[in-house]
Amino acid sequence: LSKEGVKFDESEEEKKRKEEEKAAFEGLCKLVKDILGDKVEKVQLSDRIVNAPCILVTGEHGWSANMERIMKAQALRDSSTSSYMASKKTMEINAAHSIVKELKKKADEDKSDKTVKDLVWLLFDTSLLTSGFSLEDPSGYAERIHRMIKLGLSIDDTDDTPIAEEETPEDDDAAESKMEEVD
Repeated sequence: LSKEGVKFDESEEEKKRKEEEKAAFEGLCKLVKDILGDKVEKVQLSDRIVNAPCILVTGEHGWSANMERIMKAQALRDSSTSSYMASKKTMEINAAHSIVKELKKKADEDKSDKTVKDLVWLLFDTSLLTSGFSLEDPSGYAERIHRMIKLGLSIDDTDDTPIAEEETPEDDDAAESKMEEVD
C-alpha cells in the first residue's frame, strides 16, 4: 500500500470520528508540512496504518520507491525526467499512535521548539527508510538520532566536546626521529 487513494468501507460513525480527528490534527499536519517544506506534497491523517506513527506514500501515477531507486542508479539518465517523474510524497500520520499524540501535545505547547522539528525530521527520515526510499542526508539523520539519544539519556549538549587529536610539539619531534631512523 504505497500508493495513495486507497479507500476502505466505513460506517457513518467511523466517518464522523475521522472528521473530528482530522479537525483536531489539522494544526499538526500544517506544522509538519511547514517544517518539511517541499519534501512532501501534503500531510494528512491515515486510516490504513496501525503500528507505525507515519508512512510516506506516492501519488497514483508517480514512481514507486523501487522505481525511483532504479532510476537514480541509471548511468545515462536524463536529470530533467527525474525531476518531474520523482514521486510526489504524501506523509500520512497515524493519529492513534502514541508518538503522534505526544508530538501533537508538544507542538500545541510550542510550535518553534527545536525538539518538535527534530522529531518531525526523524519521523520523515524513518518513514523514508521504511517506505523503501533512500535518505538524502544520512549524516543529518545520524545527528538527529544522536541528539535524541542524548535527550533520552539526559545528557546535556554542552557536555559534548569534540574529540580532536592535537599533536603536541613533542609528538612532532618523535615522529621526525622515527622518520630519520627509517632513512
